[in-house]
Amino acid sequence: MRMRDLITVCLQNLRRHKARTLLTVLGVVVGCCSVVIMISIGIGMKKAQEEALAQMGDLTIIQVYPAGKGVRSARLNKKTVNQMKRLKGVAAATPKLTEEGVPIVLYGGRDKRYRTAYTSVVGIDLSTAETMGYKLTEGEWKTEKKDRVYVGQHFAYTFEDTKRPEGKNTVDMYGGGWSEDGTLTPPPPFFDVMKTPITLEMDSGKEDGKKAVQALEVGGRLKEDYGKGEETFMGMIISLDTFEALLDQQSRLAGKTRDGRKGYQGALVKVSEIGYVAQVEKEIQKMGFRTSSMESIRKPMEQEARQKQLMLGGLGTISLFVAALGITNTMIMSISERTREIGVMKSLGCFVKDVRKIFLLEAGCIGLMGGIAGTAFSFLISALMNIAASRSPSSLSGELTMGGTARLSVIPWWLAVFAVLFSVAIGVGAGFYPANRAVKIPALEAIKHDS
Repeated sequence: MRMRDLITVCLQNLRRHKARTLLTVLGVVVGCCSVVIMISIGIGMKKAQEEALAQMGDLTIIQVYPAGKGVRSARLNKKTVNQMKRLKGVAAATPKLTEEGVPIVLYGGRDKRYRTAYTSVVGIDLSTAETMGYKLTEGEWKTEKKDRVYVGQHFAYTFEDTKRPEGKNTVDMYGGGWSEDGTLTPPPPFFDVMKTPITLEMDSGKEDGKKAVQALEVGGRLKEDYGKGEETFMGMIISLDTFEALLDQQSRLAGKTRDGRKGYQGALVKVSEIGYVAQVEKEIQKMGFRTSSMESIRKPMEQEARQKQLMLGGLGTISLFVAALGITNTMIMSISERTREIGVMKSLGCFVKDVRKIFLLEAGCIGLMGGIAGTAFSFLISALMNIAASRSPSSLSGELTMGGTARLSVIPWWLAVFAVLFSVAIGVGAGFYPANRAVKIPALEAIKHDS
């Protein structure tokens, strides 16, 4: 028999007992919905965890620190940072220089009118800043100039106006009004950091008044990111070479020699993919350094989410297998009612394989219709769940979404395709035993059967 004939016979047989076919399909719909919704909740939990971790910091950044201050401790210097750059999976690496104990004062405006001594200055390799995930709210990355710096999002609010009386010489960034969408609008600072030259001074610490001075050009404002550090809030990042030269100059003015062999206080390593983080961390630790990343938090959370996802998917799969029993029962009943028909088909020369194909097609069609309808209903149920979760402050929805903005249920395209194909597979699998039973009925016995 041609495939078209097989499909025609299959559809005719399904329409012959519409009520029974509908009830069997309904069982597959319920099972398919259970699988899709349960797995979608697990996916939603995973997405929520990823959002929560992303808010805490960049998942692909590894912070590196010296393991100790002893003579035999590994030095975190340019040589070791270059070794880290060559590790598999590393996209970029930069030292992070923060010099404590050195008096740093910043001035802005004409005649040094605006002044601050309460800001964080961090030296990094600016050519890696964009790769490291530093983002700008204003300006653009042009790192070829040594005197170009990038300031924190609220850097201007650290300055005081030296020509105003005490109590009125600063701007409170939290003293603004509230916008219509509920966000705080800070008042304007004393000056625009993008248009005002900045001067950095380091005092020698002596009474001679000598200072290391560097005029700076602001290249952009950084987007606030606590995962990167305070420099994105009210500080600044400066070229590593420029910062080291200033510290060397300040040390000479103070009559000291800065020991650059001690290395840097820290370093940042950017990994190309999350999957490389654990491997790169192990390699850096083998080099003798301490590391810190979101991997120690992400991995246990991911394992927990995977376990819950498997558990929820297993519960849904049970419903689908129950539906498979319904398909098997329907096909067995169909065989008992169509025994004479099977005998006639065999007597007319119908191949045994064609008889098997008819019953497998019927079972597969039931699975296909149930899978398509079940997937469609799953999208509807998922949308209703997300709407209800967004409006309900219940502890359950808050726990599943980690208190964030993530959706309670997420159905990706591959899950919808898998659900339909899995339903068809369940249907064909459930119809295999009845189909084999049908082909084993002798033709003469089948014709004599009293239907």
